[in-house]
Amino acid sequence: MSWRDGIVLSLRSVVRRPARTALTIAAVALGTGLLVALASIAVIAETRVIAQLGKGGPATAITVDANVVDPAQIDSDTPRLGTAKPINAETLRSVKQLPHVSTVTTVQSQDVYVLPPPIGSALSGYTGDDPDRGLARPYSDSAIGIDFKQANNLPITVLAGRLPAEGSTSEVAVTLGYFDHVHLDPNKPAAVLGQVIEIGSPQVSPDGQTIRGRWSRGVIIGVVAQDLGSGGLVTSSTLTNAQRAWQLAGGDGNSFGLPLPASTYSSLVVVADSLDTIHTVRSEITALGFATTAPEHLIASVQRYLQVVDMVLGAIGVIALLIAALGITNALLAAVRERRREIGVLKAIGAHDRDVLRWFLVEALICGVSGGLIGTAFGIATIAVVSHIVNDYLVSQGLLGVDLGGAPVATSLIGVAGAAVLALIAAAWPALRAARLPAREAVGAL
Repeated sequence: MSWRDGIVLSLRSVVRRPARTALTIAAVALGTGLLVALASIAVIAETRVIAQLGKGGPATAITVDANVVDPAQIDSDTPRLGTAKPINAETLRSVKQLPHVSTVTTVQSQDVYVLPPPIGSALSGYTGDDPDRGLARPYSDSAIGIDFKQANNLPITVLAGRLPAEGSTSEVAVTLGYFDHVHLDPNKPAAVLGQVIEIGSPQVSPDGQTIRGRWSRGVIIGVVAQDLGSGGLVTSSTLTNAQRAWQLAGGDGNSFGLPLPASTYSSLVVVADSLDTIHTVRSEITALGFATTAPEHLIASVQRYLQVVDMVLGAIGVIALLIAALGITNALLAAVRERRREIGVLKAIGAHDRDVLRWFLVEALICGVSGGLIGTAFGIATIAVVSHIVNDYLVSQGLLGVDLGGAPVATSLIGVAGAAVLALIAAAWPALRAARLPAREAVGAL
């Protein structure tokens, strides 16, 4: 019996018993679909979760502070800090020249006074007791100035609204600390959008006797969480430079507790080219004499936890496939019992053991490939549904969504190929029993 005859005979057997074939294919499809869905979600979630940890800044971001590290402590995991060291253009150039550095973004910090809208006004939304009769309460803070074209390389997360436009001197973003000053619920960040605040930078007069302020108005167009510094305002570098120039134009403010800015930049945000090179880049920057912070330990911990999740999900998928394999084995064992007459007739007319073996293996392969294709499609659809549910839940909790995307091509191909191989393995025992069945015993069973 040729291969062609064996394939035709297998197809006839599959079509002749549609109910059993459909149940067998369904078992394979469910096992394959579950494995593809779990494996894909595990692989995709690991990359997306790591990326999500870096929303408002990549996971490979390193913050460089304007502090000197004691040379004797450079190789320490927690080096002791010394006196402040200015971060200037030379520092910027040295860091950019380091290997494994992808981008370097400057951050500026400027001391300012903030005058929020009147507490009892409609813009503020505060309706409680007001000992100041509705008057605004100014407070001191710091404005963090950045280049918003590089916002994706910075540890900033937008909680409501948006970031100011690049170069804007009339738009600002605030952190949740602002809500303490205007007595609003920080769980409702959109409440302060549209408020107009006044920002003043202090300047000591040349004679050192008075302090003047350079005031400007800014509309709050965003609420953010940021790890760039202790400032409660996030503005464009254009606005921060103007405020800084105003302060530097005055006299020495030390007598008023207002020291002049000692550094061109308050910090740098350096992005390494991969997670594996974060430690190397940090060590090189530390060798330059600056303290650094990075989420590498957090990322490593998250990766270890995700690997545990991968193992659990993989084990569940393997169990599902084993159940499908048992289904194939049971179906073919039943088929052997039912086809004893056919096996006997085939052997009586000259069929060899290998021909009967081929017959059952091809039938199992048809069921395995069909179930693998259907199961892979089912797994991809499951990923889409789970992605939608996860995104909706995260958004409802006030968090940024995680798009799981679709199943990786490699995982899909492995799902189909794995189902086919598993079907052949599951069919090996029943096929061998059928092939070794003596023709006289098979015919005598009639």
